[in-house]
Amino acid sequence: MNKEELKERTKTFAHRCVKLSLSLPKTKLAQHISGQLIRCSTSVAANYRAVCLAQSKASFISKISIVLEEMDVPINRDWLEFILEENLMTESQVSNLIKEANELTAIFFSSRKTVRIN
Repeated sequence: MNKEELKERTKTFAHRCVKLSLSLPKTKLAQHISGQLIRCSTSVAANYRAVCLAQSKASFISKISIVLEEMDVPINRDWLEFILEENLMTESQVSNLIKEANELTAIFFSSRKTVRIN
C-alpha cells in the first residue's frame, strides 16, 4: 500500500468514526465518547498527512509515533470498545471499525519498525 492509498484509508476511517459517533444515543456518556472518538480519528488522518511530509528519518519516526499513539490507545483500545462495553451500540455496528483500527495500527507500527531497522 502506498502513502496516497494510506492517506485515503485514514481519511475514510475518520469519516466512518464520525458517522458512528453521530449515530450514538444522545446520553451524556455517549456524547462524551462521541467527541473523543471524533477528535482521535480525525487526528490520525491529519497526523498521517504530516508523516508523509517528514524530511528525515528522525522526523518520520517522531510523526508516525504520534499517529500510533492516537490510533492505538484512544480509538482502538478505549472508545470503540467502550461503546460496546456500555451497550451503546451492537458489536455488528462497531466490529468493522475495530478491525480497521487494528489493521491501521499494525501498518503504522510496522512502518515505524522498518524505518528504525534501516
